[in-house]
Amino acid sequence: MISGEGECFGSEGECFGSEDECMGNLYDVGDDNISKREERVCINSGRKFFKPKVSGSLTPAVGMLFKSFDEAFAFYQRYALAAGFSARKNTSWKNVGGLVKIRYIVCSKEGFHVSKAIDSGSVENSKKIVRRNRGSKRVGCNAHVKLLLEDNNMFKIYFFEEEHNHIFVEDEDIHFLPAARSIDYVKESFISGLSAINIGPVKAFNIMKTIYGGFGEVGASKVDCKNYRRDLNLYIGEYDAEMVVRRLIRKKECCPVFVNIFGFNATYKSNKYDLVFVPFTGIDNHFRNVTFGGALLGSETADSYRWLLRCFVNAFGSEPKVVVTDQDAAMKRAIKDVLPRSRHRLCMWHIWVKLKAKVGPVLSANTDFNTRMTRVVWNDTIIPEDFETEWHSIMSTFRLENHEWLKDMYDLRFDWIPAYYHGEDLAGLMRTTSRCESENYFFGQICNPRCTLVEFFTHFETAIDIQRHEHRRNDHDTRYIECKPWSDFVLEKQASEIYTQTIFKDIQIEIDAAITKCMSKSVDTVGDVQYFEIKDFRQPCTSFFKVQYSKEEDGLSINCSCKRFEQFGILCRHIFYVLRYEDISEFPRRYVHRRWTRDVVSMGSNHSNIRFDEIGRNSEIDKVYREIVVANEYVVNRLVGDLDELCRYRDHIKSYIDKADEVMVAALPPTRKERFADIGGNIEKSDSMIRVPIKTRTKGCGVQKRIKSNREIAIQKSSKIQKSCRVCGGKGHNSRTCKDKVSSNAIGSSNGM
Repeated sequence: MISGEGECFGSEGECFGSEDECMGNLYDVGDDNISKREERVCINSGRKFFKPKVSGSLTPAVGMLFKSFDEAFAFYQRYALAAGFSARKNTSWKNVGGLVKIRYIVCSKEGFHVSKAIDSGSVENSKKIVRRNRGSKRVGCNAHVKLLLEDNNMFKIYFFEEEHNHIFVEDEDIHFLPAARSIDYVKESFISGLSAINIGPVKAFNIMKTIYGGFGEVGASKVDCKNYRRDLNLYIGEYDAEMVVRRLIRKKECCPVFVNIFGFNATYKSNKYDLVFVPFTGIDNHFRNVTFGGALLGSETADSYRWLLRCFVNAFGSEPKVVVTDQDAAMKRAIKDVLPRSRHRLCMWHIWVKLKAKVGPVLSANTDFNTRMTRVVWNDTIIPEDFETEWHSIMSTFRLENHEWLKDMYDLRFDWIPAYYHGEDLAGLMRTTSRCESENYFFGQICNPRCTLVEFFTHFETAIDIQRHEHRRNDHDTRYIECKPWSDFVLEKQASEIYTQTIFKDIQIEIDAAITKCMSKSVDTVGDVQYFEIKDFRQPCTSFFKVQYSKEEDGLSINCSCKRFEQFGILCRHIFYVLRYEDISEFPRRYVHRRWTRDVVSMGSNHSNIRFDEIGRNSEIDKVYREIVVANEYVVNRLVGDLDELCRYRDHIKSYIDKADEVMVAALPPTRKERFADIGGNIEKSDSMIRVPIKTRTKGCGVQKRIKSNREIAIQKSSKIQKSCRVCGGKGHNSRTCKDKVSSNAIGSSNGM
């Protein structure tokens, strides 16, 4: 309850006289220049009362008018923080028509804490309820302000009690007051920006503390940052999927060339619904990974993958030439049905990594076996007949003719052995899913298994931003950094002007090998065609490579038995040897694969990325805010060497604070719920709304149920460090479960009886 006007409010049994009756010595505490309160002592009760010393423009006064109660509360809250206390809303009174006519704003220490009674039922059957002994901030402070709604719909202060019965918070501790802490627009932008790269609210708070120069300068606590993320996720709640779909639609409206395409390699633990994220990975003209898109699948069945591949074909308009996956049966059936013209390859690494476990520890440690298997499996140059001959020789040498797993892998040789891909266009670019695994790791760095779909979409766009930035940097290096020539071969200089920097370095290696490691055994001419036999000293497993060369009306024609150009789109060292031998002075354009050229992606195209947060209703505010930050950083960097000028710039900015406070009082900032609505959009519940997915169980999830032997269990237990009991010194238990302690307690209780 709040006491009447002009009374000295004390605790029960103490002074309740008027201020004139209990007026003792009134004096300032401390020096006048630094004091922020006046102190008064009641003669009857001896209690102290404090009146804040605040600037007159911030101090409430009877007769002040406000357009709304929220405006009045914001004004009083500013006064409270300047004085060193917090305020809260209190009593309201309504007239007969239900209109609020009177409102109270009180000190947060008003009233007293009242313990709530607990109904624990019958005493016999109930457990003893223990409450934590918490302190109370309520001390019965009587400071408050009363507002009356006038006929002109404005709130007017008709009473103001200025004195408090407690001391005020010092300036260095103001940030501990709840009213001084808030997650405002700037902090929201900072937390959301770090969330896009998978940095949580706690780390975001620690970063802000470092940037601002201390805990007290942040204007929020670690708990406030965590509560903000929690409240945002709660607001998103069941509208999670609807928000993502709306953002994708909005993105397509702003970027007509945008298509929601989908990828093809499963990764897990990327969102809280356990949906499988499937990024589709390819290779750009710098031989770097590029993600075409991604999908979230609720199941990994053949039907799901069929839908996924149909979406991919609809988006790109054609089937890919090569698809590399692991030995997933559902993927295999889907690829066969939807992509009949694509070459489906199995990942060599997934098969190779099983070899040691399948052949046993003795054979897997055999150096000769490993060397021969590596040369025959991972060789890009041998032909199928040579592979089969060497494979059977290895099986016979090490008595593996009847090994079931090796027989199965030999039957699948057309799907994973490089020797069977000679002549297929660009079939050698991807032999394993290592690029996909690399992308999974890359996405795993900016995703987490607790994020919502909205957060996941933000993380995905961040990853795409990173990839596009890297691609643009590689384009920049290609255009403005000139590689040093390794030789005087004229085609090397021309290649540097045609290809990207990464591809050109590979061509340099081939040209260098053509000059230093290749030699022609013989040259035969049949009509207009010349046949070269090239010895490559870096390929000892193959005797000679055959190169066929001829000049035609539309240019020269050349091919090599190693099929490197067919597999990778790059001329091999054997062809470069022949071109140098024939003194060719112009790079054969027929054998320039466009996908490796520097101008395959025009400047400015595919680099712009319209993010969903740049097309919302707050886009203009975000843009202005970024411009302010950049301009401020620029000015500080220019003035950092002149302290006087820097101080003048600081004073110039501070001079705008009072004006900003006036603007805030006139136009209150949006509430947190309104800001959440701006982030996710105002969505009303309806039957047509897209529901959030049900949490699914994917392949490999759950606890492993493998039965362990007694020996394995004993080995695991022996490897663990067991702590000793503090009571008996034994191991395998602690002081709580110690039998000696339990028995001694039982004896003690029986003696007590």
